[in-house]
Amino acid sequence: MNRSPFRSSFPWIVSLSAVLAPVTFEGATPQGRPAPAIAQAEEAPAAEEREAAARVQYLEIVTPDVDATCANLGALHGVEFSDPVPMLGGARTARLEGGGRIGVRGPLRPDESPVVRPYLLVDDVAAAVKAAEEAGAAIAHPPFELEGHGTFAIFIQGGIEHGLWQL
Repeated sequence: MNRSPFRSSFPWIVSLSAVLAPVTFEGATPQGRPAPAIAQAEEAPAAEEREAAARVQYLEIVTPDVDATCANLGALHGVEFSDPVPMLGGARTARLEGGGRIGVRGPLRPDESPVVRPYLLVDDVAAAVKAAEEAGAAIAHPPFELEGHGTFAIFIQGGIEHGLWQL
């Protein structure tokens, strides 16, 4: 099967559609029988496949209130945030389950709005960016290597910022 770079870089989209397609909502069976509130997906991917397909490598939170956000998240989740990491825009970071990191930083420019931006792990960030652009996304930040951290890129689709991360 010939797969596009977008599909191989975003297998979670295929997995999500496979999970949602067979879902039946209450009262919606074609045979007129009552349906359960939500029917089980007939061929949902295995848990291991879903986890690997939608791994968040870096979860970035941009906020004008870094210290309070870190204190709140630290207390809620029992984690400690690092000192600011210059290579990550001064983000204070903590580990995510599964090997990624969460970073909380202040705006880097006066017009940067608060945002929560997940960076999904991809095998080939350049191919994923190309595929996103071909699918109509605007590239907000082309692939850029952060020494010791990997390569990231950002695209905007439907008004939502999406991050990509390659180790």
